[in-house]
Amino acid sequence: MGDQAIRAALDRHWAASDANDLEAEHRIYREDAVLEYPQSGERIRGRRGIQWSRAAQPNRKRFAVRRITGAGDLWVTEYVLTYDGRPSYTVSIMEFRDGQVARETQYFGDPFEPGPSRAQWVEPIA
Repeated sequence: MGDQAIRAALDRHWAASDANDLEAEHRIYREDAVLEYPQSGERIRGRRGIQWSRAAQPNRKRFAVRRITGAGDLWVTEYVLTYDGRPSYTVSIMEFRDGQVARETQYFGDPFEPGPSRAQWVEPIA
């Protein structure tokens, strides 16, 4: 699978995630995929386990992709994941094998107030 096909699969994945289409969202994963959340120390094995763990979350989620970059078997998506109106700035690192995700690691960062000590060098992000 070439880079254009993987990019198209990622676009479909994130659109399905935002639409809460759990079946379409999880087509990108291999049956034996592994998902890790380092901040909580969790590892989930298998496409269905990943899907069921997400389906069990009671929150309403929205996904706003900011940037996707990658080539070959390694792709990174930066996005804002909003749970019930609260944003979390997120990075997803996906490793592909045979055209599907074999491993994904997700990192989450909550927003914080800007530091006044650097105010003269910064501009706000819209």
